[in-house]
Amino acid sequence: MDEIIQQIRDPELLSQIGKVVPFHGYLSTGAFIGIQMFNIAKKALDLQDGERIFVTCETYNCLPDPFQVLGGATIGNKGLRIADSGKMAVVVNRHVPAGVTSVPGIRIYLDPNRTKKNPKLHAWYLNTEKISHKEAIHDLIKAGDDVYTYEMVNVEVPIKPNKCIKMCGECGEYFVQYGEEVLCSTCTA
Repeated sequence: MDEIIQQIRDPELLSQIGKVVPFHGYLSTGAFIGIQMFNIAKKALDLQDGERIFVTCETYNCLPDPFQVLGGATIGNKGLRIADSGKMAVVVNRHVPAGVTSVPGIRIYLDPNRTKKNPKLHAWYLNTEKISHKEAIHDLIKAGDDVYTYEMVNVEVPIKPNKCIKMCGECGEYFVQYGEEVLCSTCTA
């Protein structure tokens, strides 16, 4: 993998890889795709370094990690949501003030119609043969943004409900009540 990384001349991309690898554990193809998608979103939305973003990843696999490290969007700060449809896709939008009901965003996905020009990446993506991360990332570096399809989208911003803490009528532990429930989700399962 080192020889692939040595081919990269962009210091920003090298810095991003250097931040993502310790968090993710290694440079996987999915993590590299996440880095590229983050950069596409940053450019398309004219995001500034450190600007708060909201991200919906459409897979749990590798893709969310770069958005956590590079964009500060985590599950804990409610900046990262996973809507697992098994797609190598993401929706990114900037933070908006309370009361705003929609915001421009971008949806980006790895497009198999566009990966065809890169046989190793295409085979990796469609899982038609065993392709190493090294080979797939080599194709991603060569292809750049050309393997992605993206469009500007309107993202509906949910109204944040007031947090209501209640004691469970069965176990006696306190929980966040989202409706009229009197039992926590553990006791209703």
